[in-house]
Amino acid sequence: MTIRLVLADDHVLVRQGLRKLLESAGFVVAGEATDGREAVRLVHIENPDLAVIDIGMPQFNGLNAALELTRSHPHVRLIVLTQHDESR
Repeated sequence: MTIRLVLADDHVLVRQGLRKLLESAGFVVAGEATDGREAVRLVHIENPDLAVIDIGMPQFNGLNAALELTRSHPHVRLIVLTQHDESR
């Protein structure tokens, strides 16, 4: 069974790296988004099995997108990515 996904991150290099990694593992990337609003739109169009979403995106962030997708597409599984910068 092939798993189709939408990938959402505002950093091009991160999206490219994740896409390469996921496709090499047998996943199919059905679309890429640069913000949460675009991610929601792509999920609506592509109807993937999974959405990989960065929390820290501009305009409509990943948490807002995840909440919207949970309501509008409850069958789509979500993986939410984040990064923590800590200076000591």
